[in-house]
Amino acid sequence: MKIRIIFFCLLLGIAQLTMAQHFRAGAAMRIITPDPLLSVSGGIGTPKKSIQKNGELSIRALVLEKGNVRVAIVNVDNLGWPAALGNKSRALIKGIPPENILIGATHTHSGPDAYGFPNEKGESFADLKYLDDCVKKIAEAVNEAVGKLEDASLKIAVGEAKGKIAYNYYADQLYDPRCGVIQAIATSGAKKGSAIATLVNYAIHPEVIGASRGILSPDLCGPLYDRIESQGGGVAVFMNGAQGGMVTADNRVEGGKEANDWNECRRIGELLADEALRIVKDAPVQENPALFCTARKIEFPVDSEIMRYILQKSPIKNEMAGENRIATQLNLLNIGTAQVLTIPGEALPNIGFYVKRYMNTKQPFLFGLTNDAFGYMLTKVDFNSFKRYEYVSRTSLGEMTGEIYMEQALKLVNDSPKP
Repeated sequence: MKIRIIFFCLLLGIAQLTMAQHFRAGAAMRIITPDPLLSVSGGIGTPKKSIQKNGELSIRALVLEKGNVRVAIVNVDNLGWPAALGNKSRALIKGIPPENILIGATHTHSGPDAYGFPNEKGESFADLKYLDDCVKKIAEAVNEAVGKLEDASLKIAVGEAKGKIAYNYYADQLYDPRCGVIQAIATSGAKKGSAIATLVNYAIHPEVIGASRGILSPDLCGPLYDRIESQGGGVAVFMNGAQGGMVTADNRVEGGKEANDWNECRRIGELLADEALRIVKDAPVQENPALFCTARKIEFPVDSEIMRYILQKSPIKNEMAGENRIATQLNLLNIGTAQVLTIPGEALPNIGFYVKRYMNTKQPFLFGLTNDAFGYMLTKVDFNSFKRYEYVSRTSLGEMTGEIYMEQALKLVNDSPKP
């Protein structure tokens, strides 16, 4: 009898171990549209009073698990999401190491101020109560996604998104047309064969509507979410890419004008969603894929007077690494055959192309504005080199930001296993 009990316990242990090692995924979302509406912040300067909304701002969380590795990927419909806010959410999230929680901003230019931008008097107009509510909702969404974890497989693909979606405002063709897609699919239960979530990674400024019109909106990301979810893509997640200087939505129309309304947001968002679903449709299914996550602290000097002023006067206090130096977290993920690197700001497309070229995969993903949002990131040879780059240089931490990022990102690639 004892032998039978021992044998049964061994079988149960093996079954539990096998189950624990199986790849799992879960997703959840929360609406964060303020009620009543808050002023819109498109960057440095006094926010513009909101008079209406187009679509709903949201938080979207995708949690992945394999064995003892668990990772959360979160997008927030905002211009940027400083680490000081992200760390408050990380402290409320259960069952995931804080360094394995990646929080990125979609970079809509039609959301409330999350930076606490100070004016010339040092006054900030950020609504701290609203931001605290978002902090809690991020944690709620991730915790719910953990509770919904289920056996899953993956489909991963990277391909060129075709059509009138993005362009570089400074030089038309200097942008990355590649769109990366990760789709988690349920492999058991009532939802077997259905998508749990579809993550879209593409470099673009969601600024069709813009900050000056007093319209609160997720911009083109809202229609992208709706389109993917209406097509059975599960919870839609959008992670921006290397969209700096100045990769923006292609809303150009005849006569040198731009379309700046919700219909144009729908056109671009739905087209990007359709292209993402096309790109991933015929990708091979990856059963029980591997999952790896690592994080590393890196530091940047803060040479810009404007950026120093913002960091000193903002009520959103980020971690400093010393006088005029700031610390941030850099992540590398291997998800099946894909490799992901995070960018703590708006890297120019040449930085994105360079880093992708040396990543250990044919399916490179860059999550821009993730874990932090430090403004533009240029190479030292681009910094203040052209009149066209005056603005992006002025709103960068400094000349060495891009150089330090590239060096540290590729060092992390070399120090990590291949997908």
